[in-house]
Amino acid sequence: MAHSPPAVPPGAPEQGCPIRVEHDRRRRQFTVRLNGCHDRAVLLYEYVGKRIVDLQHTEVPDAYRGRGIAKHLAKAALDFVVEEDLRAHVTCWYIQKFVKENPLPQYLERLQP
Repeated sequence: MAHSPPAVPPGAPEQGCPIRVEHDRRRRQFTVRLNGCHDRAVLLYEYVGKRIVDLQHTEVPDAYRGRGIAKHLAKAALDFVVEEDLRAHVTCWYIQKFVKENPLPQYLERLQP
């Protein structure tokens, strides 16, 4: 009996594959690798105080927009703020929108005015 090849070859665009967010604390960024490792979506942050981070910028390449990737980045960053008992200043317009659409108490209580 012959074995058929996998339906989606390794390194193919993640149609139907789960989105995996990676956190690089040294570079202060969250990333999602797209189409292998050539493209990536990123959320950048900086510490602006001892326990305060500024969620500064989210960027998803044009070809990957509209797939919910930025939502995963925003959720990962806000979960990080909660888990590390930090406060967050939100410069990024997309994360501001995400919080408005997902007004969870654990996020709202961490936001700086």
